[in-house]
Amino acid sequence: MSRRTPKLPSWLPVDPYILALLGTVGIAALLPASGAAAHVASGASTGAVALLFFLYGARLSTREAMVGLRHWRLHVTVLACTFVAFPLVGLAAKGLVPFVLTPDLYNGLLFLCLVPSTIQSSIAFTSIARGNVPAAICAGSFSSIAGILFTPLLAAGLLGNSGGGFSADSLLKIVLQLLVPFLAGQLLRRWVGGFLVRNKKVLGYVDRGSILLVVYSAFSEGMVRGIWHQVSVARLGALLAVEAVLLAGMLALTWYGAKRLGFDRGDRIAIQFAGSKKSLAAGLPMASVLFGAQASLAVLPLMLFHQMQLMVCAVIAKRRARDVLPQSGPGSAAAREEADCEEADGEEADGERGVRVGS
Repeated sequence: MSRRTPKLPSWLPVDPYILALLGTVGIAALLPASGAAAHVASGASTGAVALLFFLYGARLSTREAMVGLRHWRLHVTVLACTFVAFPLVGLAAKGLVPFVLTPDLYNGLLFLCLVPSTIQSSIAFTSIARGNVPAAICAGSFSSIAGILFTPLLAAGLLGNSGGGFSADSLLKIVLQLLVPFLAGQLLRRWVGGFLVRNKKVLGYVDRGSILLVVYSAFSEGMVRGIWHQVSVARLGALLAVEAVLLAGMLALTWYGAKRLGFDRGDRIAIQFAGSKKSLAAGLPMASVLFGAQASLAVLPLMLFHQMQLMVCAVIAKRRARDVLPQSGPGSAAAREEADCEEADGEEADGERGVRVGS
């Protein structure tokens, strides 16, 4: 008689990558890099960030992005949720300091509100819910591109010196580590795009391994500087509660707000999943550039929010899939968007289609 391996409930998706991130944090706590090893880890982390954004740029299909502009109302709505509504809620949370959140945890929460949306998980949940998948692909791509510019600028304006001392030197680091590699990837995409498509699985490990290196470097520096002694279990519990309220509010805003704006069901699903999410893979490298020694606390709210959004959105997507779907004719916005992006798929055939920042 064979023994069955126990499995987690299907409605409770624990992202294996989150487990890897937590393991990396544990290693950094037990064996933090210090002295010469810290300099090596910091240099390797800087190179990893540049590599990540080069790959993001090289994977993004310019033609697909231009095709997606035809459904501009949806993409503007997602961008408004990501870079206007989220930051406003983050600013409102300032009233929770110092009674609920410490200043450092609040800075991390506000940074979370400035990070671009995901692609990979937004596509997956939109597909499960039978929404407008091509729109989710294009909206996530636009958000990722916009985040390279908007996130640092918003951090400079809203976080100021509390964000690790944003200065001309910080701006230069952002340009050199994020924008220049991204543009280089776009310019070289014609020659390296085919290689990336053929080796997307291997390069996926490069992506995630690079982010783990960034996390190890940031949390090692936090351990050496004694930052983690500033956070209590009670504060972490309060942070989780605040993030639960934040996620619930954004899910409601994206769903009912899209309805008030006149979007059909398929578009509303894409807006809800793309407009309520935040990208861990894009946020971690940006935090390492923006926050420096404070990066370990700055990324903690983002790591917690990432797993929370996966669990909640998985439940919502499956419930949406069970709803009765209205018939959409060939002239509907969803049908036109799907036809447009399927045409662009001839140029880029990988399943993730563009920037992999949804992990």
